[in-house]
Amino acid sequence: MSDKIVILGAGQAAAQAVTSLRAEGFSGAITVVGDEPFPPYQRPPLSKAYLLGKLERDRLFLKPDQFYVEAGVDLRLGVKATAIDRSAHCVKLSDGSSIAYDRLLLATGTRVRRINVPGADLEGVHYLRSIADVDLLRPALAPGKRLAVIGGGYIGLEVAAVAVKLGLEVTVFEALERLMARAVSPLLSEFYLAEHRAAGVGFHLKTGVDGFIGEGRLRAIRAAGAEYAADLALVGIGVLPNTEIAAAAGLSCDDGIVVDRYCASVDDPAIFAAGDCTRHHGRDGVLLRLECVQNAIDQAKHAALAMIGRPTPYSEVPWFWSDQYDLKMQIAGLARPGDELVQRGDPATRKFAVFHLRKGQVAAVEAVNAAPEYIVGRKLITDGTPVSAERLADTTIPMKQIV
Repeated sequence: MSDKIVILGAGQAAAQAVTSLRAEGFSGAITVVGDEPFPPYQRPPLSKAYLLGKLERDRLFLKPDQFYVEAGVDLRLGVKATAIDRSAHCVKLSDGSSIAYDRLLLATGTRVRRINVPGADLEGVHYLRSIADVDLLRPALAPGKRLAVIGGGYIGLEVAAVAVKLGLEVTVFEALERLMARAVSPLLSEFYLAEHRAAGVGFHLKTGVDGFIGEGRLRAIRAAGAEYAADLALVGIGVLPNTEIAAAAGLSCDDGIVVDRYCASVDDPAIFAAGDCTRHHGRDGVLLRLECVQNAIDQAKHAALAMIGRPTPYSEVPWFWSDQYDLKMQIAGLARPGDELVQRGDPATRKFAVFHLRKGQVAAVEAVNAAPEYIVGRKLITDGTPVSAERLADTTIPMKQIV
């Protein structure tokens, strides 16, 4: 096959798409365009081991440089795609050049959601999404400094865990009534709140930040009518999908680039999309957008197959994880309001799980330091095996026997 495939974005989905294309026998030209100066790398360790200084930068990269050379990939790094000309089948770049394509994969990912309050541009207000962000933040994490974390989601709590371990005074401000409210059940929210408090992290729940105070540099946070001293702040209030270039090209976008079950755009048979930037059909047919490594990898595999003429429907079970202190949280499936919640194990032992039942089947599982519950839970979700709440809750029954 002599087609030219161009991939916009140089993250997890891009690296997987290249790997899958070559593994499936595609021999045409592949060009990867990324606006960062680095080849595809892992983002999850950024807020964990890399921020803590326990992981060298070289170990972040998904593939060694030689892989792209041997795979015949043209890496265009440090340059941004500015427009897609669908009629001419070409992409225009910020350096004035353009690249022709036969198939185009949009793997543009997401960007941090900026906080829009007074003082947000003060020195000392940080975000965390890239290697450059961590390299800027890490030297500032000195023992004794006061860190304000804005947002009690995964990123905010992972940074809080690292910072308190490094000897900082950490306070988390969360606008909602509980931690990770959009991602986990109330039991997990309460458990992680207790764990962080035990480690020395302070919290202000149901408290949005109204502004940052300082004269050129941050010195305090304004929230709920009060001021809280702070030497630096980490803002982690979510991300936004990078859909602007797709929308400008006339592709359907709705909190993500809309794709079909084969990861093809619904408007142009030559354009595909994968990863955090997509809005796709979940296993139950509902349109959704996911922000996780699993989705980026699996969608990239399916997009690669579709681009070489072997489309396969995408219907994978999503999974997520978060490392905070010595706690490994693993989640599979997607919970919904109204699910029946089944607790297995005692949170006091720091090893337990919460199963979400829907119509007698496991729809999602949240496991903390409980690998068997997570592994079996994923299988139960995939297979759609009926199971009773009583059986799941009974810790005298080994998980492998529940299947």
